[in-house]
Amino acid sequence: MRIISYNVNGIRAAFTKDFLGWLKVADPDMICIQESKAGNDQIDIESLEKSGYHSFWHSAQKKGYSGVGIASKIKPHHIEYGCGIEHYDSEGRIMRADFEDFSVISVYVPSASNIDRLDFKMKFCYDFLDYIKELKKTIPNLIICGDFNICHEAIDIHNPKGLATTSGFLPMEREWMTKFMEECELIDSFRHFNSEPNHYSWWSYRQNARANNKGWRLDYNFVSDSLKEKLSRAVILKEAVHSDHCPVLVELF
Repeated sequence: MRIISYNVNGIRAAFTKDFLGWLKVADPDMICIQESKAGNDQIDIESLEKSGYHSFWHSAQKKGYSGVGIASKIKPHHIEYGCGIEHYDSEGRIMRADFEDFSVISVYVPSASNIDRLDFKMKFCYDFLDYIKELKKTIPNLIICGDFNICHEAIDIHNPKGLATTSGFLPMEREWMTKFMEECELIDSFRHFNSEPNHYSWWSYRQNARANNKGWRLDYNFVSDSLKEKLSRAVILKEAVHSDHCPVLVELF
């Protein structure tokens, strides 16, 4: 089973850059989308269906902002839109697809590039941790895919010393991610297979950052410890250029 997480930075813009052609080649069983930036009536659901995907979308109330989606070749038993906390759900940040013996979550953690949003981001993170802990009591096998807007370790960012006081790499954000993985018993699937530096999933559009690989690893596929033996591969698909992010892939037997 191939699962991709992808912050597309606008699904309509991605469609104009041959997103469907790329999807056909990448051929995931499931793709979790973040930053769709579109209402359901603005997304070409029909073309996705023709490509073999059932797709479901949780949009923000504010137009052209945030939003998550899940497209799957296998039809889910159930889709859960949001987490039940209105001020997050109105921003379209969390959705879940339930299958026979596992569930997949697409999550878009708030950015705090505007530092006024840092408190909101941290509150979201701890509420999300509590949500996952509670959910695991009934659904132990989780695959949590998304843009977390956090680099976990120094290896995950191109300039750890210079960016140590920048949101996305603050000690409080990194500490949260450690707690999240420990308390929710999750594996960072990419680091399970790869301990090398210089692997990133987001680059600024400024100063030719992508060409120079001045990047941040903000996108993750977290997998329940209970699925550890099923993990077969995890890679970053840096050749895809529909967005300032690139897709991240996890494969399970």
